[in-house]
Order: sequence, then C-alpha cells, then structure tokens
Amino acid sequence: MLKTVVFPMMTFLLGSTLMAQEIRIERKAPVSQVYKETVEAESILSFNDLNVEFGYVLYQTEINTDAENEELELENVRDYAVVYVDGKLQGTLTDQRKKLTIKADPGTHILQLYVENIGRITYGPEITDNSKGLFGTITLAGNDLRNWKMIPLNVRNYPLKDLVFERRASDSSPGFYQSKFEHNPSENSYLNMTGWGMGDVWLNQKYLGSYWEEEKQQSILIPSEYLISGQNELVIFELKNNQQKKISLSTTPVFK
Repeated sequence: MLKTVVFPMMTFLLGSTLMAQEIRIERKAPVSQVYKETVEAESILSFNDLNVEFGYVLYQTEINTDAENEELELENVRDYAVVYVDGKLQGTLTDQRKKLTIKADPGTHILQLYVENIGRITYGPEITDNSKGLFGTITLAGNDLRNWKMIPLNVRNYPLKDLVFERRASDSSPGFYQSKFEHNPSENSYLNMTGWGMGDVWLNQKYLGSYWEEEKQQSILIPSEYLISGQNELVIFELKNNQQKKISLSTTPVFK
C-alpha cells in the first residue's frame, strides 16, 4: 500500500520510485527591473520593427471603457500574448484565438500585453511571412487603440545577480521568483512546472530552459551537475500564473 509521509518543505512517496521535494517561493523581483528602452508610436510595431529577434516585448496603452465588458481584438499576434488591465490578468491570446473580453469598471485604465516570440520559421514557403509580436490593428469595442509604448524585456540576458528580490506582495503582475533550498543531489532531477504558465528558469545562475502550460511535457530536466549539495538558488520568470507559491522536484519527468 502506498503511504505518504510529509515533512516541512518535502514530500516522499514510500513504496514508489517517485520522490518529490517541494520548494516554496517567497521572494519576487518585478519585471520592470529588466525593461529596455521604451519605443513610443501611434500604432503598434512588430518585433521586426523593434529590432527584437527573440524573447518578450511589453505593449502598453491607456484605454477608456464605457461598459464593464468590452471585446479586445488583435489583427495579428505572433505567437502568444498575456493581457493585463491595471495589473490584473485578463487572459491570453494567440493567432488562433484573437478575441478576449476585457472586464473592468467604466473609466480609464492601463492595458498591457506581454508578448513572446516562441520561435521563427527557418524553411518553407512561410519564411517570407515571419513577422513576430503584434502588428496590424488592435481594437477595443470596435475602436482602434493608439498611442502605444513598446518595451522590450531583457529577460534571458539580464544578470540575475543584479535583480533585487523582496518578500512577495499580493500583486499578480509578471516577475522573477526566487527560492533558496537545501538539496542533496544524487542523480538527474526534473522541475515540475505544473500550475505555472509561461516563462524561463535558472538554477544556480545557469539557464535551464523555458516552459509553457500548453505543452504536453510539464517538467524541465535538471542535470545532476547543476544541483549543489547544500543551498541552491532557483529563479523563475513567470508571465501569467503569478500566484504560484511553490514548485517541486521529481526524479521522473511530468506530462499532462
């Protein structure tokens, strides 16, 4: 019979080969720390126009709503956009799902769309139509949105040692999450990303890779040499599921 024994910060399943170590996430650095130079324009500019090859760009503008529910529609989104209003998550958009109902009290608000380029086509007939980011029109309740600020985010190349982490507040905006935990490595481990949305992961200043909740695989391999006997530092950049307070290690990969 399978028994579960619970210790602080750690859970073991006895009678199984699976061992999970729970890691609590208690500190955060706001995404604003990795803002690059802001570009302002009346209409949105694609990643190509912003000279951004890969990564993330924040598109931001002021909106005025007349009703509590108004439809936001994007003409083109490549490849994935996370939508916030006044720092509150509204939902996500892709090139196959370009409409989203915005829920906010009538009045003036700040609309933010965090957009990631997931990859570029390097062969085939579509290589000539390889724009990324947002381009074309964006409307709210049928009205064009203008006067945009576009801010590339230096997520993957920013020195982690320069991030300033503080005890987590209750805000739900994107950011970097940090945990320091004890571990006695013996073999390769997997970081179980179940419940997290989209972002990037580092362990002890080494980049592990990216994750996305829509992928079948929900874990990231941690080579045994990346883990230190004793205290380890985990940093996660998360774009949308910003209420997560824990994550776990496993000796086996995790799939949906």
